[in-house]
Amino acid sequence: MSAPGGQRSWATMTPILSATLWLLCSATQVCGDQNQGAVFLREFTLIRRESLHDDFLSDLLNNHKTEDPSSRTARSEEDRDTLWDAWGSWSECSRTCGGGASYSLRRCLSSKSCEGRNIRYRTCSNVDCPPEAGDFRAQQCSAHNDVKYQGQFYEWLPVSNDPDNPCSLKCQAKGTTLVVELAPKVLDGTRCYTESLDMCISGLCQIVGCDHQLGSTVKEDNCGVCNGDGSTCRLVRGQFKSQLSANKPEDTVVAVPYGSRHVRLVLKGPDHLHLETKTLQGVKGENSLSSTGSFLVDNSSVDFQKFPDKEILRISGPLSADFTVKVRYAGAADSTVQFIFYQPIIHRWRETDFFPCSASCGGGYQLTSAECYDLRSSRVVADQYCHYYPENIKPKPKLQECNLDPCPASDGYKQIMPYDLYHPLPRWESTPWTACSSSCGGGIQSRTVSCVEEDIQGHISPVEEWKCMYTPKMPIVQPCNIFDCPKWLAQEWSPCTVTCGQGLRYRVVLCIDHRGMHTGGCSPKTKPHIKEECIVPTPCYKPKEKLPVEAKLPWYKQAQELEEGAMVSEEPSFIPEAWSACSVTCGVGSQVRPVKCQVLLSFSQSVADLPIDECEGPKPASQRACYSGPCSGEAAESNPEETELIYGGLQDFDELYDWEYEGFTECSESCGGGVQEAVVTCLNKQTREIADETLCVTSRRPPQLLKACNLEPCPPRWEIGKWSSCSLTCGVGLQTRDVFCSHLLSRETNETVISADELCHKPKPTLVQACNRFDCPPSWYPTQWQQCSQTCGAGTQKRDVLCKQRMADGSFLELPETFCFTPRPVSQQACKNKDCPSEWLLSDWTQCSVSCGEGTQTRNAICRKMLKTGGSVIINSSMCPPLPLSSLVRSCALTACTRHNRPAQKQSPHIMALKNVYIQTKKQKKLHFIVGGYAYLLPKTSVVLRCPVRRFRKSMIIWEKDNKRLLSSVHVTIAPYGYIKIHRLKPSDAGTYTCTAGPAREHFVIKLIGGNNKIIINQPAGIREEEGTRKSSLNEALHAQEKHQNGILFNRSKAEKRGHLADLSSQYDDIVSRLLEQRGWPVENLESWEAQESTERNASSEEEQSQEYSLPFTMVTEQKRLDDIIRNLSQQPEELKDVYSKQLVVQLADDIFKSHLENQESVFKVQGRRIGSAMAEFPFRKQVSGFTSSLRTSSAEAHLPTSVELGNGSRRPHRKPAILRKISAAQQLSASEVVTHLGQTVVLASGTLSVLLHCEAVGNPKPTISWAKNGAEVQYNDRILLQPDDSLQILAPVEADVGFYTCNATNALGSDSVSIAVTLAGKPLIKASRATLINTESSAVTVDIGSTVKTIPGANVTISCQVAGVPEAEVTWLRNRIKLAPAYHLHDGSLLIANVTLSDQGLYSCKAANLRGEVTESTQLLILDPPQTLLQLEDLTTMLLISGPDIPSVLTSPSGTRLALNPGSSVLIGCPVDGHPAPNITWFYAGQPISMRHNILAAGQILQLLNISDGYQGEFSCLAQNEAGSLMQKTSLTIREYWWSADRLMACSASCGNRGVQQPQLRCLLDGTEVNTSHCIEKPKPVLQPIACNRRDCPSRWMVTSWSLCTRSCGGGVQTRRVTCQRLTAVGSSVPMSNEACAQVAKRPVDTQICNRQLCMEWVASSWGQCNGPCIGPRLAVQHRQIFCQTRDGNSVSSDQCSALPRPLSTQNCWTDICGVHWRVSLWTLCTATCGNYGFQSRRVECVHVRTNKPVQEHYCSWRPRPANWQRCNITPCENMECRDTTRYCEKVKQLKLCQLTQFKSRCCGTCGKA
Repeated sequence: MSAPGGQRSWATMTPILSATLWLLCSATQVCGDQNQGAVFLREFTLIRRESLHDDFLSDLLNNHKTEDPSSRTARSEEDRDTLWDAWGSWSECSRTCGGGASYSLRRCLSSKSCEGRNIRYRTCSNVDCPPEAGDFRAQQCSAHNDVKYQGQFYEWLPVSNDPDNPCSLKCQAKGTTLVVELAPKVLDGTRCYTESLDMCISGLCQIVGCDHQLGSTVKEDNCGVCNGDGSTCRLVRGQFKSQLSANKPEDTVVAVPYGSRHVRLVLKGPDHLHLETKTLQGVKGENSLSSTGSFLVDNSSVDFQKFPDKEILRISGPLSADFTVKVRYAGAADSTVQFIFYQPIIHRWRETDFFPCSASCGGGYQLTSAECYDLRSSRVVADQYCHYYPENIKPKPKLQECNLDPCPASDGYKQIMPYDLYHPLPRWESTPWTACSSSCGGGIQSRTVSCVEEDIQGHISPVEEWKCMYTPKMPIVQPCNIFDCPKWLAQEWSPCTVTCGQGLRYRVVLCIDHRGMHTGGCSPKTKPHIKEECIVPTPCYKPKEKLPVEAKLPWYKQAQELEEGAMVSEEPSFIPEAWSACSVTCGVGSQVRPVKCQVLLSFSQSVADLPIDECEGPKPASQRACYSGPCSGEAAESNPEETELIYGGLQDFDELYDWEYEGFTECSESCGGGVQEAVVTCLNKQTREIADETLCVTSRRPPQLLKACNLEPCPPRWEIGKWSSCSLTCGVGLQTRDVFCSHLLSRETNETVISADELCHKPKPTLVQACNRFDCPPSWYPTQWQQCSQTCGAGTQKRDVLCKQRMADGSFLELPETFCFTPRPVSQQACKNKDCPSEWLLSDWTQCSVSCGEGTQTRNAICRKMLKTGGSVIINSSMCPPLPLSSLVRSCALTACTRHNRPAQKQSPHIMALKNVYIQTKKQKKLHFIVGGYAYLLPKTSVVLRCPVRRFRKSMIIWEKDNKRLLSSVHVTIAPYGYIKIHRLKPSDAGTYTCTAGPAREHFVIKLIGGNNKIIINQPAGIREEEGTRKSSLNEALHAQEKHQNGILFNRSKAEKRGHLADLSSQYDDIVSRLLEQRGWPVENLESWEAQESTERNASSEEEQSQEYSLPFTMVTEQKRLDDIIRNLSQQPEELKDVYSKQLVVQLADDIFKSHLENQESVFKVQGRRIGSAMAEFPFRKQVSGFTSSLRTSSAEAHLPTSVELGNGSRRPHRKPAILRKISAAQQLSASEVVTHLGQTVVLASGTLSVLLHCEAVGNPKPTISWAKNGAEVQYNDRILLQPDDSLQILAPVEADVGFYTCNATNALGSDSVSIAVTLAGKPLIKASRATLINTESSAVTVDIGSTVKTIPGANVTISCQVAGVPEAEVTWLRNRIKLAPAYHLHDGSLLIANVTLSDQGLYSCKAANLRGEVTESTQLLILDPPQTLLQLEDLTTMLLISGPDIPSVLTSPSGTRLALNPGSSVLIGCPVDGHPAPNITWFYAGQPISMRHNILAAGQILQLLNISDGYQGEFSCLAQNEAGSLMQKTSLTIREYWWSADRLMACSASCGNRGVQQPQLRCLLDGTEVNTSHCIEKPKPVLQPIACNRRDCPSRWMVTSWSLCTRSCGGGVQTRRVTCQRLTAVGSSVPMSNEACAQVAKRPVDTQICNRQLCMEWVASSWGQCNGPCIGPRLAVQHRQIFCQTRDGNSVSSDQCSALPRPLSTQNCWTDICGVHWRVSLWTLCTATCGNYGFQSRRVECVHVRTNKPVQEHYCSWRPRPANWQRCNITPCENMECRDTTRYCEKVKQLKLCQLTQFKSRCCGTCGKA
């Protein structure tokens, strides 16, 4: 790679260069001290980069690169000796990533064979492939997918790791076991094995090291570092024993951190392993390790093996997340887990860039350092993290020259010389070690180490530490006195002091040091005891001794000395020596011993004597009594008299010591009256020395003696409270405390008053202090929520959530998110907005209505409301603000229309309407119509309504419905092509649709046909409002028809026209209804069709391009035909209109069918189909047969019964209908025809061709007969016919005809019905209903089986089960599919359930069975229990406790409850109700739905109110509702108030006199209880008046004035004051009293005291020293003197004691001849070179005296800049001159083989030229 200008890029070559230098250095071992980090080759080590030239780099690259990347290189020295040509250029890499191979060729230049290979290889493209690249071997296999193998295509998958031939391409056909070798060799660069870097080249497997070099055997170490030494990770191994149980089902085995490798765990035992992971991004995962296998966990491959008694987990790594291995309990036995893995050292040293240069110009140096780097968080951390790992070795600093340009102000150049000559390197300097922290047992001592620099004058100054980092920093701490401390050593026990019974034994205990010498220094508290009791098992027979048996010498003496001795320690202590011999040889004498105050000097291990007063504590006794046995040869065993004599002597001895009072203790109080206690001591009466208290008789100790002291009143003083708890648990928090100025009025009553702070003269103690000053753990800190993205509707608001650490100084450190382990708070949430106000949504403007000239544009508007949930709803346009017409219609002007020679007469638009009436008789997906008519349609039919117009643009057509502008929506689509589409009609779509094209308008009326062929009455709102309710009589319709014929209609208003439409449509309703009543219409009922709705929705929605002529199930007639019928009927007499209307309607139906048949035949002829007459007639005759039967009925009624009724109707009595029942067997008229009457059972056989069911009824008026099957109206068709005599005929009966047929006879007075069963082959039949009955009042209910019954408890429910079948069927009742017990009442096949309860609820089934089969029908009985108050309150109370353990709660009741609450508190209101089904609960406040903030809990049973205020006071109620009824319960909340109270008084401010007042105590109360005053802040405070108190004469007391000024400022002066006895009266005056009056109350205060006892101090200065300090100018130096602090009597003290006094000067300037100096320079020497860049010359620079002109030390001249002593010279290019060395290091250069470097080649021209 070349840099601009032909120069090679230095950045890329520098690593090679430095590597070369280090390589040379290690090879020759002449580079100097390697341990110093930087290597110094005197002046040549620090090479500047800009002085390295191309010739050096090219030589260097030729020597160190294995091959040359240029095309065909010149033959090398090696090649010249052989017959080979030079190597050719390298080929392209066989792969672009993942490691490929490249080759280079050479040719043999000889006709003979050449030794060696003509091809060589190297690796290339050693970068990882992206994940989507796939496996290289798999790519080669997939290349054969489109090549047939044995005549068939396969998808080939790679077969890897073939041990025999890893470099052949073997592939396996997917989904088969077929393995084929598709190629003998894989492509070069393919891996031999999946887990190895070895690659196939030319069909052979070549070794590749981890350095990606061919033939390299370098491997990765355990840490994954190529050719590493394993220092970047550490081995972790251990064993974990689980102690799990059912109570502790899980435990953590080990946490394996991110980046770990070679993980292996083995669990032995019944428990199971499972994994938890956490990525560096904080994503958590879990794997239960349930089965054996290899799988991927967070991108780490895991191999798991599961055995019955153990589990093995292996992960090769490196782990891509933190893994936590846990063990789960699975059995009673304990499990053990052994684990081993290599954990990465995540904190590593990283070398920094060079620090700033030590000099800005003239030549300096700069160093690198090392910083500790966290690999996980990618940030620099404190050094101690890296010191934690011993494997981490901190890199040594590197040093280089810098800023070599000359300084502008200098008169020369800096000479390139070694730093240790003129400019020594910075170095570490240390202070002496401190004293050891411990005298034994191991302590530490420290010292200060700093980096210093010495200048030319020898001055040493501290500099930054980085300048010294090229050498290791000296240790600042070291251990000391690591020898063991002295220890107690106990000797063997002595024999027991008696030969029988109980005695004593002793031992010697010594203090032994680490050298085994007997010494002091052991703690007396840990000394083992030297005496203990012992028992000799031999019984004693001698009389009991009077004196205790004690030890005899030598044990007694030795042990006693050791017992009472004390060891010298490092603290001053009393050390008693041995007791002297007893003063007498017999009888009672005395012993003495010296007691010294001594201390152990630890550094010298010697003992020093101190004055007695230096030791604290009681001094050991120095004298004691002794007894030397009986005198005058008395026997050893003494009698009682002798014993008394001895003790009498001892008592005399005790008289030497007695108790005496020795002064008083300090006063217990500093003021206000305290006490002093007399000190009692034990004295030697002879010497008057204090003796040990044990020498005095305790019973004689004198009583305690007290006296009063410090009776003067106390001044005000500060009272300090306790510190509060810290405001923060970490970081830096604050603690506060109360501090107030308090004045003690009377110590007797302990009465104090709080005074102003100014009265306390001492500084006020601090109120606040810092606490918990340590770093917090990282945690999440969310910022404030930002503003909502929307002001209304559904918006979002965001906030920043940062991971921070609060530091000990209160600052925050921002960290990566992975440092925070707690779940991250949400950073985005939905706003709590309200619904947006209603708004108009406007469409785009349509195109202009004209193509030229002036026209109009329109657009649609929809009233929309955006909800707070984010959705939007289309609402009534009245909810939006009024929209001016200009917003929807505007004018548009196009180019002027072209004028013809003769203007044509403008014709208005014309709508081509069709005046037809359409009746839909069977469901269709979609129907097409043209405006102008009427349509009676079935629901859920899609309608396309066209408005064909001439001379008008279709896109400008305006559509209206019921006189309101129609807007396009999802349900109604308005197309710009002159039509609208209504999707799946619904009742609200009925109405009048108007198409407006300019002045032209046409209407189309749509009405819906409902169940039972009834027209759904849904009169348009506009017609209903403007015309009112109109009578639908034929006369009115006729009147409208006449108007229509007379042409009056076209001159009416719009309202009249709409009224006309409504009139006609209502008359058409009557005719269409009669048409629909004709039994021949195959109309499907609405309910059955609605049930198919879900099926239809899933059906294909392709629109059928239906034409009007091809609507087989839509009947069409012209409007004028219906108008003719209405006109004809208007001319008939009133009593015959009904008969004639039927006749005319039947005739109309006949005509409609005929025209339909003719239309169909013409269609068939057009299609070219030949049809015979019978063939053409048959399909349509079925349709008409219903009409023919109706016609017969109509004619019979018209001619026979009607006339009779007209003639005799007035004479016949009125009566209800009654059906004649004939109980007889079914008549079988022939083998194929069955005729029967009602009340029978008809059995259908295989040969039955016809069944005729007779129904005869009587009544006046004549009943109307109708038939129903299984509760639904019979649908007549060509097989099921209604005969003229109202009989029902079933032709060719089939299984679908089986059922109960009911004949219903109805007239104005009532109805009657009878059923007949039709069964197939005698199978049982049950009459069933599908109705639902809800009973909330009646006490008795009867239903047919098959229905659903919902009833209140207590009712009697009868379920009828009418059964038919031949032979007769047996009826069985079941409840919930279990046969009913006999307890239920069964009669006539019905089931009676009396007084039903909730336990009777269930499914009741009636099963009918005979020999022919069985059938079952069921009724669901549901008990409706109206809501009622819940009596068992345990569950609701528990829910209240769970919802808010500390929140007050109340339950509602029908009569009402009450609860008083505090403002700001919360409350839970429970609604205890029960019912079946579970009631729905609604909450109200003051009878209105709750509008205040609340929460509904526990399915509505609990109302939660938070932070209540006065607005919550009032009645809350809950309404519980279900199908059986409702219940209202209520409670009232009362909000208590806070108020100020001043009903208590504070303590009186004085106990007597005239100034005592009591201030009222202001308290904040809530219901009489005192609360925090902050609650009453908003309440007005009452006016407080102080009350006088304790206004009485005070007792006499001493009054004192203030102390006078001290007579002396130091050394002890005197202060005085005046003391008088006074009495303060109740009126405030002070009356003098006699001193005796006050003396009875208190001791007279002192009037004189000593003051300023401190010694008098002063500064003392010595005389000025000689004027020989450092020179600071010409003839100017500095002189010094000593300043010290001493007392006036001449004793020196610490300078701090004089700090308040002005300190005299210790230095001053002075004149001296010594500083009369200047710099003197000599002439420059000859230049060291005549040309080139490296010549320099020098001169002598010295400091000389002005007068003598003799040299002196240079530091005398340091106040003036030193002139330069060297400079460059002869810097001109050298021409062909004699070559000679210009430096004395050329032999070293030649020895190190550095002559090739350009810089050395020229400077060592002579020496390098000899090579």
